[in-house]
Amino acid sequence: MKNQSLSSNIDWICIIIYIALVFLGWLNIYSSSLSSIEGTYEKQGIFIALSVPLIFVLLYIDGKFYEKYASIIFVISLLSLLGLFAFGKTIAGQRCWYGFGSFTLQPSEFAKAATSLALAKYLSDTQINLKEVNRQVQALAIVFLPVMLILPQPDPGSALIYSIFIIVLFREGLPSWYVWTGFITILLFMLTLIFEPQYVILMALIVLILIHYKSRLGDRNIVLSGILFAVISGFVLSVNYVFTHVFKQHHRDRFNILLGKSVDMKGIGYNTNQSEIAIGSGGWFGKGFLEGTQTKGGFVPEQHTDYIFTTVGEEWGFVGSLVVIALFTGLFLRIIYLAERQKTKFSRVYGYCVAGILFIHFFVNIAMVIGIFPTIGVPLPFFSYGGSGLWGFTILLFIFIKMDANKVNEW
Repeated sequence: MKNQSLSSNIDWICIIIYIALVFLGWLNIYSSSLSSIEGTYEKQGIFIALSVPLIFVLLYIDGKFYEKYASIIFVISLLSLLGLFAFGKTIAGQRCWYGFGSFTLQPSEFAKAATSLALAKYLSDTQINLKEVNRQVQALAIVFLPVMLILPQPDPGSALIYSIFIIVLFREGLPSWYVWTGFITILLFMLTLIFEPQYVILMALIVLILIHYKSRLGDRNIVLSGILFAVISGFVLSVNYVFTHVFKQHHRDRFNILLGKSVDMKGIGYNTNQSEIAIGSGGWFGKGFLEGTQTKGGFVPEQHTDYIFTTVGEEWGFVGSLVVIALFTGLFLRIIYLAERQKTKFSRVYGYCVAGILFIHFFVNIAMVIGIFPTIGVPLPFFSYGGSGLWGFTILLFIFIKMDANKVNEW
């Protein structure tokens, strides 16, 4: 069995979807940059061409290599992030890149694969039980170490991506209260920005009373309910201070626009407003390739990067957008299916990390361009312009494809 060819074991469905997404991404970069940013589509073409030998290298390397050296790869990734503070190149106020002449490299794009490998390596240890607090702390430390190095760059968009690892940990046995705590925290934060704090506290009190009387524990959990109410109240009362004094002005503006508190069509809300116009103008079938007036007129800033989906919406319309979404959805479901049939826990966990990272990039980017999520700079996998992003996602995906192809040799 070990002599079986790679081509007979490789998952061609994932590869075909990957090729389709990369090709469609290049077409949209070509359209969005043709009249405004000279040379962008040629550079992306070079990035795509260089991805081919990269893929062959990833598939040639023995599958066990990634598991054996996962910890070393993770440490190297952390060092690359740390080195930005001394040797990084600052672009638009962010110190996220290493500069090599006209070429730049963003290590945070590669840190996602490294973190996925490290987390899979840790969780695949037979002694690991995520019901134990010390194991939870260690697993979360693996996730938050790169986050602590990415946030000060500052790059909140890349840092946000790491939140998906909580779902992966939940899949592997992390207590559900972690997920619920995160969800409730976000909900309380948003409600406090919409309503006065006292009303949010009152709503929380009513919910806790209903839960208390529905609980079978009766009086035994009244103390716990009281402590929880105090914590919630303290958090709600601190939201306005954090929003006013910790968040920067552009962060506050984006949240206010999202919540409908202020509309600045020429300032901070310009990008979102123009992207909504571009997507909405596409109708059912779009205006046609290279025929988008918003795209050709350069009305949507950063359209070839974070706002690339607006080109899809305008030129390909609702139907074309649905095809792109279907391709992404098919890739997510295929990876999850493959992850579930892996013979080793390491490969399974890594597969879920791959699906999670690709999904949260897809979800946040689409939500951002249609105006239901603040603009935070999250690229659309395989579509947005950039060599680091394309190579980072390619590495992430093809390591898993190699693992899946190698499962015939696993016992």
